[in-house]
Amino acid sequence: MTPIRALCTAVLLVGMSGQVLADAASHAANAERFLKLAHADKLTVPVYAQVQQMFAQRFAQAQAPESKKALLEGYQAKANAALDKAVGWDKVKPDMIKLYTGAFTEQELKDLLAFYESPLGKKVLAKMPELTAQSAQLTQAKLETAVPEVNKLLSDMTAELEPKTAPAKK
Repeated sequence: MTPIRALCTAVLLVGMSGQVLADAASHAANAERFLKLAHADKLTVPVYAQVQQMFAQRFAQAQAPESKKALLEGYQAKANAALDKAVGWDKVKPDMIKLYTGAFTEQELKDLLAFYESPLGKKVLAKMPELTAQSAQLTQAKLETAVPEVNKLLSDMTAELEPKTAPAKK
């Protein structure tokens, strides 16, 4: 390869790598924009609420006097800080961006953004948490009707798996 050809190839490769980096940055920016629009930063709110509730329940179980409420609040704050270190949005966001850029092309993310920025898309985003919760309740209610039968089947299987004891010899 001639020196001029090698130089041209190197310039072309550098130019292409810059375009790839720009494309990756744009792709990531669109994923981040989608995640913000979808309120992904709020996904861990239930986890925080559940931990807060655990501390409040433990406080109540201990029959702690109201004068110790500051102690509860201090521990709840420490728990929030521990959660922030593990699942705070700044910790989760880079992985979420990778997840979405891996699952969707840049064009697909642009299409998702266009939809979710539309009036119908905004309605979907607003209604989805409520619909998800109602769907879970509906499924749970239907599932409860199957619990007795499933428990009976588990019991029957367990009985069949238990070793049969031979009758005692006389």
